[in-house]
Amino acid sequence: MPIHYEPRDDHVLLITIDRPERRNALDLHHFRDLARAWRDFRDDDDLWVAVVTGVEGAFMSGADLKDYIPQITALAERIGSGEVTEIDGCRLSDGTEAVLRNVDLYKPVVAAIDGPCVAGGMEMLGGVDIRIASDRATFGVLEPKRGLFAGGGTTARLPRQLPYAAAMEFLLLAEEVPAARAMELGLLNAVVPPGDVLDTALDWANRILANGPLAVRATKESVVRGMKGTLRDAYKIESELSQMVFASEDAKEGPRAFAEKRPPRWRNR
Repeated sequence: MPIHYEPRDDHVLLITIDRPERRNALDLHHFRDLARAWRDFRDDDDLWVAVVTGVEGAFMSGADLKDYIPQITALAERIGSGEVTEIDGCRLSDGTEAVLRNVDLYKPVVAAIDGPCVAGGMEMLGGVDIRIASDRATFGVLEPKRGLFAGGGTTARLPRQLPYAAAMEFLLLAEEVPAARAMELGLLNAVVPPGDVLDTALDWANRILANGPLAVRATKESVVRGMKGTLRDAYKIESELSQMVFASEDAKEGPRAFAEKRPPRWRNR
């Protein structure tokens, strides 16, 4: 099973992309399985943070140029008109859901990147909150190099997440960038030795878990939804979510635990 879905006993989900023979490039069926993994994570109340990674030496290099892309380009006009929405039993929307485009996922996601994170990997990275990379990882929006278009969210999200000039360096040069440069441009949170990537990502996940899960999700939701509209819209969303959090059991538990000098016991409600 190239997409491994492993719930842990600490409210963390580990998703591992396992297709090293294609540098973790995905075809229709693997995009379908990855999209399903994100939906399952979203809907499981016992899972609070996800860590996504690839097998050793690989992260995700996007759509399979030998398989997926020829299928899409052969049917491009019929797909664009809405005439074709499935191929070989797989929804075309699975491709964009797999890279977290237009997906209402407000639980935190941490990426552990050890290897190429290019094309669709960069698309998915735009939907990830915390990015931990090894010093041998590489990053790139490579679609234009093949005459293709990064339509999984990168042209929309990257300029919102990085300074304009940094985003355009990725988007227009279509070159693979080493982790040190990606860190310099603001794409990453940390760069560590290859053997430390997953442990570091899990450590960040556990640091998130120390906080109230409802408050964490509401905070991410406020940011993601608020960035889609005006500042006035964002304030309205923030107020609604604030009211919901302050009415929760966890909002009572946090101050109580502080007063009693003990770790909080979050109930996620």
